[in-house]
Amino acid sequence: MIEVAGLTKAYGDRLAVDGISFSVDKGEIVGFLGPNGAGKTTTMRVLTGYVSPTSGTARVAGFDVQEAPIEMKRRIGYLPEHPPLYREMIVRPFLRFVASIRGVPRKEIDARVDRAIERCGLQQVAGRLIGNLSKGFQQRVGLAQAILHEPDVLILDEPTVGLDPSQIREIRQLIKSFAGAHTVILSTHILAEVTMTCNRVLIINEGRIAADETMEVLAARGGRTRRIALRLARAADGTEGQLRAIPGVLDVRREDGQEGVFLVEAEGVRDVREQIAERAVSQGWGLLEMRAVTLSLEDIFIRIIQGEAA
Repeated sequence: MIEVAGLTKAYGDRLAVDGISFSVDKGEIVGFLGPNGAGKTTTMRVLTGYVSPTSGTARVAGFDVQEAPIEMKRRIGYLPEHPPLYREMIVRPFLRFVASIRGVPRKEIDARVDRAIERCGLQQVAGRLIGNLSKGFQQRVGLAQAILHEPDVLILDEPTVGLDPSQIREIRQLIKSFAGAHTVILSTHILAEVTMTCNRVLIINEGRIAADETMEVLAARGGRTRRIALRLARAADGTEGQLRAIPGVLDVRREDGQEGVFLVEAEGVRDVREQIAERAVSQGWGLLEMRAVTLSLEDIFIRIIQGEAA
């Protein structure tokens, strides 16, 4: 459904997107994740034909974004970060207007509008002025206009930005319901957005793809190392060095502001807790606590962005 090869976009001397390549299969919901300024929105704009790439190719629903832009745009639904709404219009007439300019046959417009209103949970506000709706409902109207023509591909740029927690949960559930019926690429800088809605993640940083993995594989990175939190009653100056000397220990650091607390990182295949306990007893450190610390998806994301081996 989406095929990107060697895509580059430069603004003067700055490369916003630097030779990225990826593909998205039919029915997938893929999260396009990265920090602010990583190149997410620029990529979305190229995929929707809003800007032209400097080099490389992008095909959406089988059509090149440069060679067949009209055919490509007929097959996508796009929700930019700020929904393209006429706030002085009422919801249902607005959706009818969008359906007409999207080329929906006249006899099908009412049915398509009714279906979009139902799918996006807009029944109670269909007769209200868009400008008087909450941010959450305006976002729903934006999603409704994106799916009216039943596109093959949905491109969503920061779809929950500015929403409250309840609205975010509702929009996430709505996006998940699109799986199978639409191919979805979801741009965000929020990891929770991806974990709650997507089955695959593309991580972009400084204009380059840093990772392309399923959520299961990404989560499994946490098992490649072990983290152990230690609390010692009488830590000495050489404690960190002695802990690092234990076979299998990769790194040791003191926790800032916490006296006698250390975070030990070890190889995932080794359980070094027994050796740590023996060292603590032999050195008289006074072992008060030792517990495993789970490596979170946030930790994994930061490591990937920083270029560390997770």
